[in-house]
Parts: sequence; structure tokens; C-alpha cells
Amino acid sequence: MKKSNKRILLVEDDPNDVELILHVFRWCKLGDLVDVVWDGEQALDYLFGEGEKSGDKGPPKPDVILLDLKLPKVSGLEVLRRLKAEPRTKHIPIVVLTSSSHERDVVECYQLGVNSFVTKPVNFNDFSTVIRDLGFYWSSLNITPPDEEDKDKRSP
Repeated sequence: MKKSNKRILLVEDDPNDVELILHVFRWCKLGDLVDVVWDGEQALDYLFGEGEKSGDKGPPKPDVILLDLKLPKVSGLEVLRRLKAEPRTKHIPIVVLTSSSHERDVVECYQLGVNSFVTKPVNFNDFSTVIRDLGFYWSSLNITPPDEEDKDKRSP
């Protein structure tokens, strides 16, 4: 897999899933481009430049967000709802990566503007393959729109 400079934000509360996802991303040479937050509140703080992860200028905006639905503090659905309703973040591609396969979750996520809905496979090899393929697609193949702030800087 070719080296990418696209940032990935992983929003996941299960330490085992985080460890496996980061392991696969490191193997694919994407590990240094992944930021991890552990609940919905941290995700919103990170993306809106608030809280402990934000720093003075805020964190770099991710090029894609991998979002679990079942999160503590603020649910993944609420994170998705708020990100897609906010002009500063609505353009960021979001992939729901969850153990849920409930039709109502799939329908609601797409109604809110998710870019992809992926159910986490239970089998270790299948899980690894899905993560590798997601990393490859979103970091190497997909073209994301420029950040609105960057676009404003380029306009004459």
C-alpha cells in the first residue's frame, strides 16, 4: 500500500478493536496518520477544537472518520448528526464501523449523511481484511474536498 498523508480519526471505545485496527494500519503504513478518541464527547471536542485534545490551533482535521455507533457519553449517531449539521465538518467523510447490523441503524446513518456503513466482522482475519481495505480506499483512492478554510485562502 502506498504511503498516504491523509489523517484518519478513529472513534472507538473497545480497546481490543482499537489495538487490532492500529495494528493493521501500522502494517499498511498508515499507523502514524491515525488519531484515536475513546468516546463521542472526545470526538466532538477533537473535531470542534475544544477540550484536552484540541491544543491552541486545534487538531488537524481528519480526511476520514471511522465511527463506532455504541459509544459512551455521546452516541455515535449523535456525533454523526452533529458533524453533518455543522458547516465546518459536514464535508468530512464518515464511515460507521460498528458491530450493529440493525436495519434502523443503517437507515438512520444514511439519512444523516454517512458515507459508508460497515459491520465489524467477528472473525479475526475478516476483520483485518476489512480494516486494510478501508484504510486503502480512504487514504489512497478517495479524493476529499479541500477544507473550507484552505479553500478561502486560495481564493483571489
